Amino acid sequence: MLHFTRKIDQSPEAVPTVTLTRDQRLRSRLRVVLDDGREAGILLPRGTTLRDGDGLMSEDGLVVRVRAAAECLSRADCTDPLVLARVCYHLGNRHVAVQIEPGRLSYLHDHVLDDLVRGLGLLVVVDHGPFEPESGAYGGQSHAHAHAHGHAHDH
Repeated sequence: MLHFTRKIDQSPEAVPTVTLTRDQRLRSRLRVVLDDGREAGILLPRGTTLRDGDGLMSEDGLVVRVRAAAECLSRADCTDPLVLARVCYHLGNRHVAVQIEPGRLSYLHDHVLDDLVRGLGLLVVVDHGPFEPESGAYGGQSHAHAHAHGHAHDH
């Protein structure tokens, strides 16, 4: 079995690929199947986050390109920057990983969060696509869970 032990920033286009969900791209130890069917292991330093387009190098020099898997997402478009900021604030206050793009936000689909976002005035649609959330203010990993929970924050 192949063992990938090193992350490289970019990989050439014409190499084998491995398609991983966001949760899988946050794990440093993982058994995977490359898109061509070969089994492999990912053994990276703790805290390594893989992004779409990153490369992995095996012990014997084989390079594969990481692809972000399509996941079930909730998306909301918004032309009002203040409303978009308010929604991002409330999702972040619940430790939800959010992908922020101009006029749009996405998070892993969750009906409770959808209700929250609708309550703040946005239309939510369920979609499938790659999920690349913000990595956080200090460059660390964002939380991989997308659920509301009951602890209060007093800011």
